Amino acid sequence: MDIRGKKLIIVGGAGLIGSHTVDLLTQEDVGEIVIYDNFARGSNENIQDALKDPRVKVYDAGGDICQTDVLDAAIKGADGVFHFAALWLLQCHEFPRSAFNVNINGTFNVLDACVKNDVKRLVYSSSASVYGDAVREPMDEDHPFNNKNFYGATKIAGEAMATAYHHRYGLPMVGLRYMNVYGPRQDYHGAYIAVIMKMLDAIDKGDGPTIMGDGSEAFDFVAVKDCGRANVCAMKADSVDRFYNVGTGKRTSLKELAELLLELTGCDKPIKYVERSQATLVRNRIGCPKRAAEEINFTAQRDLREGLLELIEWRANHKADVLARQKAVGLA
Repeated sequence: MDIRGKKLIIVGGAGLIGSHTVDLLTQEDVGEIVIYDNFARGSNENIQDALKDPRVKVYDAGGDICQTDVLDAAIKGADGVFHFAALWLLQCHEFPRSAFNVNINGTFNVLDACVKNDVKRLVYSSSASVYGDAVREPMDEDHPFNNKNFYGATKIAGEAMATAYHHRYGLPMVGLRYMNVYGPRQDYHGAYIAVIMKMLDAIDKGDGPTIMGDGSEAFDFVAVKDCGRANVCAMKADSVDRFYNVGTGKRTSLKELAELLLELTGCDKPIKYVERSQATLVRNRIGCPKRAAEEINFTAQRDLREGLLELIEWRANHKADVLARQKAVGLA
């Protein structure tokens, strides 16, 4: 879709990936950018720079995807919609009924509002959680759904509903399956991305990072700014009824991650290894980036070293915010 002059709605636009997508959209020749967010997880700080752009505004009548009348009013007149709003993985584990209401029923509400308002394109935020643990590497988009947690189940349901709405009503949609996202504005709620923050917390305290297990568990760490760019690419693309991995395709073990963080921070403390938790959800997940490169023109640009340096710099400049996030989850 040609996004020049278009009105775009960013559902969950004050969150981690949503706010970076908003930032990148301000660099495009779009007409209007409307952030629809209830700020349960997003923050005003995440969008304070973007709001300096006169094309950007927060929808002032509300931002809850469970409030169908407000959501419908917000999407009216929109050309394109990004859907980021969701409860995170550990919330879904603890509160499955709330996860159903937000992630499944809320996504249905977004789909329905898009059809009612003749939205020209929807970009849906899914997750690599749909894959579960790898049965082959790298995971391409045809990898079987091996998910065993409720968060992944809600994302599978969202994909299935989006597919059905495309075939039933002609809704032009694509979905993005993010690998392990990290970067500035990151919080402590992600079951996988939080490992980086916890390692940095330990280093801040003068300790070495702690790894559960032997450090061989490996993931595809993708910088949040690349995820934002993937969303812009997906909105500009012409493909429909397709899902894409958003990752680097590169394998990084937890041991390699910890060693790199020690190097980048100048910490000389040893890595600590403890018994692997029974709550460990996935042990290997590396995505194949080929389809995204070929069909939506997205290839991750930041390597892990560059992305971690950006995160470390952001933490250093946002110590009060980092402390507040730690307190919010009982880490300080």
